[in-house]
Amino acid sequence: MTTHDSAAALISAVHELVNADLAPIADAIDRDGIYPRDFLHKLGALGGFASTLGTTAVATTSPADRTGHGHVDTDPTGGRTPPSGLATQISVMRAVAQVCGSTAFLVWCQTACVGYLQKSPNAVVRKQFLNALARGNTLAGTGMSNAVKHLAGIEAIRLKAQRDGDNYRVSGSLPWVSNIDESHLAVVAAQTDDGYIMFVTPCNAPGVSLHSCPEFSALEGTQTLNIRLNDVLITPEQIVAHPDQFAAYIRRIKPAFVLAQIGMGLGIIDASLQTIRQSNAVNPDVNAFLDDQHDDLVAELAKVETGVAHLAADADAGTANMLDILRLRLSTSELTLRAANSAVLHAGARGYLMRHPAQRRLREAVFVAIVTPALKHLRKEIHALEQGQEKEYAA
Repeated sequence: MTTHDSAAALISAVHELVNADLAPIADAIDRDGIYPRDFLHKLGALGGFASTLGTTAVATTSPADRTGHGHVDTDPTGGRTPPSGLATQISVMRAVAQVCGSTAFLVWCQTACVGYLQKSPNAVVRKQFLNALARGNTLAGTGMSNAVKHLAGIEAIRLKAQRDGDNYRVSGSLPWVSNIDESHLAVVAAQTDDGYIMFVTPCNAPGVSLHSCPEFSALEGTQTLNIRLNDVLITPEQIVAHPDQFAAYIRRIKPAFVLAQIGMGLGIIDASLQTIRQSNAVNPDVNAFLDDQHDDLVAELAKVETGVAHLAADADAGTANMLDILRLRLSTSELTLRAANSAVLHAGARGYLMRHPAQRRLREAVFVAIVTPALKHLRKEIHALEQGQEKEYAA
């Protein structure tokens, strides 16, 4: 089976799972805050979190790191050859987002954590956690929003780490971390006296506590909680990146971190276009006077798709241009907002009903525009890169 055939088979299987297991509960996820745990486990069993693992050998054979561990003999793919590439992983997320944006965000959280472990220079942490995350046996939340914004000069970092021999003691809190509960892992970063560390912690570790957040207008089913760390012990086996590795490591993970989020937007755009087509079948004459017509949106979507194909391949090869990625992520957010807004207007009064999918898509589209990196964050980083004001951690 070729890589293309393997990817197509995976996406087909994902669509079947989405239609069978996710579509019937999408409204409950949005309105009742139901967390789609079983769906996520099933998606992981299909290989829905492991597409990027086919692009490198880092998960199975890696040079020795500071711990002396040079070979990881655990196969995260369960003996299967996964479809290679970030583009395939984005397509998985797109298929999920066509039905439920909240769940697509959870898929991004999980795949981001898989990517963190895949690219870690420390083999011991990969061996301990990558297998379970890639298969979806263990679920995980990425608490990197604060660190990413801190490194962009937007806010202060919230977690601080103090050395304790070869270990660290970490304290602080993160207000919104998604895809976590007591049985999950969290992957987060903290500031040390000599830089930053990134690490994995079980959410039920001593000193870790989880607390409810205020009610959101959408994304209630994403298991988003406040996580607090009080003198939490972090051992070398939990370190994803040490201070002297951190800057280079962030440059490695950032392209996929940002680019993969486009999958959420693509799926919401697809669903919005479907609403527009359905509405035009009933009221084509009056809908013709609206901005952002169907064919115009499709043409702009095609440009995003072309950009994703090229930049995902570059990200797989480690040659992606960060400025191009930020621009594409920005244009995707803007197009998602326009498509979802147009879908509501095309649907008319029906689109204002709580039960109408266009209304949910609009709230999900706003999330695509505010999740880190948000529109304003993207524009800030783009401006800095265009002005030659790159920071140490910029790719």
